[in-house]
Amino acid sequence: MPIDESRTFKPINIALLTVSDTRSLKEDTSGDILAERIEEKGHKLVYRNLIRDDKSKIIAQLHQWIDEESVDAIITTGGTGLTGRDITPEALDAVKDKDIPGFGELFRWLSYDKIGTSTVQSRACAVVSRGTYIFALPGSNGAVKDGWDGILDSQLDSRHSPCNFVELMPRLREK
Repeated sequence: MPIDESRTFKPINIALLTVSDTRSLKEDTSGDILAERIEEKGHKLVYRNLIRDDKSKIIAQLHQWIDEESVDAIITTGGTGLTGRDITPEALDAVKDKDIPGFGELFRWLSYDKIGTSTVQSRACAVVSRGTYIFALPGSNGAVKDGWDGILDSQLDSRHSPCNFVELMPRLREK
C-alpha cells in the first residue's frame, strides 16, 4: 500500500520490551533491530527494557507504560511461543481492552513465506489497552524484521493509505 507523500509524517513515541530468560540487553539483537528501525523511521524510542519470562512483572511493566502519557505504542519481542515459559500473550490478555486479531493473522501469513508451516507455532498478537497499542512479536531476528518491515513500518506511518494505526490514536479512548 502506498505512502501518501502529501500527508504529514507524525512521529509517535514507542516503548520497547524484550521478554527473555536467556538474554541481557547487551545480547538483545532482536531488540536492537527494532530500536534501530523505530528511530530510522523517525519515531522516538522513549523506553527500552528487558524482563524475564514472569507474567506479573511483564504486566506491571505494561501497566506502567500504558499509564505514561508519553507512550503511544509498546512493542514486545519474545515470549510468544508455545513453551511453558512463553507467556507474553497471556500478559497482554491481562491488560487489554480490545484485540487486534488481524495483526497476528497477517504476521503468520507473512512469516509463512519464510518459515513455512512452522509459523503456526507463533502467537504474535496485538491489543489496545487504555488508548495504547501493544504489539507482541516473537523474539527471533527474522520475526522482528517481518513484524516491523511487513506491518508496523507502514501501519505506524501517518502517511500510509488508505488507513493506518496513527490516525486512529485520538479516537482509541472513545466510549
